[in-house]
Amino acid sequence: MDDVVLRGPLIADGTGAPAYRADVSIKDGVIASIGGNPSATRTVDADGLVLAPGFIDMHSHSDLRVLAEPDHLAKVSQGVTTEVLGQDGLSYAPVDDEVLATLRGQLAGWNDDPPGFDWDWRTVGEYLDRLDRGIAVNAVYLVPQGTLRMLVVGWDDRPATESEVDRMRAVLAQSLAEGAMGMSSGLTYTPGMYADTSELVRLCEVVARHGGFYSPHHRSYGAGALEAYAEMVDVSKRSGCALHLAHATMNFPVNEGRAPELLALLDEAIAGGADISLDTYPYLPGATYLSALLPSWATEGGPERALARLSDVDTRERVRAEIEETGSDGCHGVPVDWDAIEINGVRAERNAHLVGASVAASARRLGRTPADLYFDVLVDERLGTSCLMHVGHEENVQAIMRHPAHTGGSDGLLVGDRPHPRAWGTFPRYFARYVRELGVLSLEECVEHLTGRAAKRLRLTDRGLVREGFAADLVLFDPAEITDTATFDEPRQQAAGIPYVFCNGVPVIDDGTATGALPGHSLRSRT
Repeated sequence: MDDVVLRGPLIADGTGAPAYRADVSIKDGVIASIGGNPSATRTVDADGLVLAPGFIDMHSHSDLRVLAEPDHLAKVSQGVTTEVLGQDGLSYAPVDDEVLATLRGQLAGWNDDPPGFDWDWRTVGEYLDRLDRGIAVNAVYLVPQGTLRMLVVGWDDRPATESEVDRMRAVLAQSLAEGAMGMSSGLTYTPGMYADTSELVRLCEVVARHGGFYSPHHRSYGAGALEAYAEMVDVSKRSGCALHLAHATMNFPVNEGRAPELLALLDEAIAGGADISLDTYPYLPGATYLSALLPSWATEGGPERALARLSDVDTRERVRAEIEETGSDGCHGVPVDWDAIEINGVRAERNAHLVGASVAASARRLGRTPADLYFDVLVDERLGTSCLMHVGHEENVQAIMRHPAHTGGSDGLLVGDRPHPRAWGTFPRYFARYVRELGVLSLEECVEHLTGRAAKRLRLTDRGLVREGFAADLVLFDPAEITDTATFDEPRQQAAGIPYVFCNGVPVIDDGTATGALPGHSLRSRT
């Protein structure tokens, strides 16, 4: 770890204050001084560059990739130095052997299931210890409520018993004590979606006692979006738990132009004393696993029972009618538009011809119905297929992005044949499109959204700002050149205009090149 002086950058310090010029020195992993003329073993000419705190990815799905590929080029190359894992109510701790085996298959479309991978943890604390063996970025973990329910209740679509709620609360409390900073939910994913409001309140009471926050993927981003957001605000109020809304969008045709209604709901709650923040990604399409479109009843009991149902002709017709005609809860209450569902990752080579095309387009090419193709792919792939959902609205993206509770999150999946480019491009895209091109945010505002504001939500008292004594998580970028180069056709592309990234004072991107250094570690709750 060298002592480094960064000469002459324009400092956007993460507070939103006007940027200013000063030299910055790094020593022993922290920002040693701002201004002055210190000596160091290395000097970086930062004239013409902006120095900002390292970006904080508030919604990441790197739970396995950060371990399987710890140099983590997708994130460090776009200036990310901290990311929040355990999202959407589904991740790999706390588990037992049976739950872990199920999750490995269920989440293969998100994270793959790497052959030969060493699954040597079961608790949250053990998972965080595994991260501490060496990763390129810092990582925060949220307890996934769906995994918690799977562990205690199983896959049944029913209210949890009082004893089951008590056990979930105990496991949750232990996980928070081991270092998790909050809890996530995925309330359009099974089995987490089987929890009713009162069950969520009981769990969030535990999170609140530990000073954490609740980050839900709520029950609908489509036909029932506003009602779903209102339920989460209600959970926050009743439990006393801080609320962070995951990938807070207003998607699908039914919500075009309705972002102001969401923001009015949040502003009213905030004015009444609620502690609410949110994150978004700067793209229109979303991404998930293909089986997420199924109605919840079709996946009750777990993946094997779901596959059995999808192999039954009569059950297929019932599922088809719900997906295509009435709108399943898995598809946010909106009848599916097969032209908007693009398969972007498969596990079997025989299905590679489907990648990059919508379900409807592939069905037309093969002379089949979209529903039959959909069912057959799910069965053949054992539910391990990923997809893009082309359902976003630009005006909603921009309106939500401007809100003072907004932070940035990639929601990026790093596996599959053609993953969503947000996994590699989210943070530079904010600056290229929404600062430089469109002027939706000023440079200083954008830096604050992606750094200081996120660190405040995470209660990181020594990160997220360019300030003496803070951890030297820093990014240097060219404000005229920073650009996301990842596209839907070529998604794994390193961003341009980001020549230096430091994590804990160690360069992970040095003169535009990844160093392979692994200075990151888990950031644990201190309560």
